[in-house]
Amino acid sequence: MTAVIGVTSGMAQTPQTPPALFDRALLHARQRRAQAQGVVTFLFDRVAEDMSDRLAAVMREFHAPVDLWTPGEGLAAMRTRLPSLERIAPDVAGGEKLPLAAESLDLVVSALALQFVNDLPGVLAQIRRALKPDGLLLAAMIGGDSLTELRQAFAAAEAECEGGVSPRVAPFADLRDVGALLQRAGFALPVTDVDRVVVRYANAFALMQDLRRMGAANVLIERRRTPTRRATLLRMAEIYAERFADADGRIRATFDIIWLSGWAPHASQQQPLKPGSAKASLAEAVKKAGET
Repeated sequence: MTAVIGVTSGMAQTPQTPPALFDRALLHARQRRAQAQGVVTFLFDRVAEDMSDRLAAVMREFHAPVDLWTPGEGLAAMRTRLPSLERIAPDVAGGEKLPLAAESLDLVVSALALQFVNDLPGVLAQIRRALKPDGLLLAAMIGGDSLTELRQAFAAAEAECEGGVSPRVAPFADLRDVGALLQRAGFALPVTDVDRVVVRYANAFALMQDLRRMGAANVLIERRRTPTRRATLLRMAEIYAERFADADGRIRATFDIIWLSGWAPHASQQQPLKPGSAKASLAEAVKKAGET
């Protein structure tokens, strides 16, 4: 009954030896099961609508777009704007090598998939190589303080009932992590921002049920393999309600959606000024402002 969505922070490990954090084959199986049982889509629907709006603000046509690893049927609704959009489904075996030729795409989009990547620096580098000059990456992933309430409630309950804590909710990448990785992968004009969504539930078990029906149950390799004791689960729900309930008794669950975008470098893009090339002195500007 454990539930998790996550991608660990501190992802600056060497690309040659990325840590294996997630069982991606298990993730794929659980996403398929969620689709069969009736997937919960409120986060995905929000992301898909926002992605359409963001792309609408980009005044150009895309002729070689790809949807990377978006769960379910992917971003099929975007084919009105992107009729040639092709979807790359996740590798059933959990591999992260992308079947993309160098400089073959002008757009890569991805919705709620990158938080489950073991080697995010490597995947971003592969996307960068696959983009033509002035090609765009636009993606949304779960990050920031997502599910902080569930993480805290489980940690407190396990410490109290079992004398130790097991991995339940992975720590998430924040804006600085993601922005740094975009730069490291060689993207120009990288931009990141966060859309915080707070959802209210009757209790912690209703939240966990939604997470399962999102295909987002715990897939951490270091996850606990034995069933959680009933007493621990009940105590977790009590702690959650004690710490994170509103006046009407309903609990809050935080989801931070991190948006990231970057362009493959091109000579036409705006370039930063070279150091020392400024024609006006900042010190002089401050001095004049103080004299007025």
